[in-house]
Amino acid sequence: MPADPIAYFISFTAYGTWLHGRDPGSVDRDHNAYGMPVLPSDPVRELAERDQLRDPPYLLDADRRAVVLATAREVAAHRQWRLWAVHVRTNHVHVVVSAADRPEKVMADFKAYASRRLRERLGEPADRKRWTEHGSTRYLWTEDQVAEKVEYVVTGQGEPMAVYRLSEPEA
Repeated sequence: MPADPIAYFISFTAYGTWLHGRDPGSVDRDHNAYGMPVLPSDPVRELAERDQLRDPPYLLDADRRAVVLATAREVAAHRQWRLWAVHVRTNHVHVVVSAADRPEKVMADFKAYASRRLRERLGEPADRKRWTEHGSTRYLWTEDQVAEKVEYVVTGQGEPMAVYRLSEPEA
């Protein structure tokens, strides 16, 4: 296995759209170790979480998805990261990316720049919450893992929404 991962599989959700307690499950700070099962459905916890939301849930309509996708490509190019695949859905974003930075920084950059572009291009308020606090960062160690996650991101999400896939140049 290489000393460093080949790529990262990063996922993050839109604010208020995937609350703890929701079916089919979620992961929280106390239940996030590798291989640990997700938390079971808990309608009481989900309702309590919904009552604590500062803003309404943030849904990514077609315009917002297009902005987030374009921004992910822009950030990756600027940072000189290799962007393998992106899929922006109505309530979450999946990214497969190779970067020298830690995956938490990569995810934070994607979120921050997407928020900025959404404000600039769609006139959204600066203080609007758009993203959950963290997300999921998985290390991909082999080319097979990268290929598997790219395929999942591009085709394993149901009807395509806002999708990018790296096209390899012909040798």
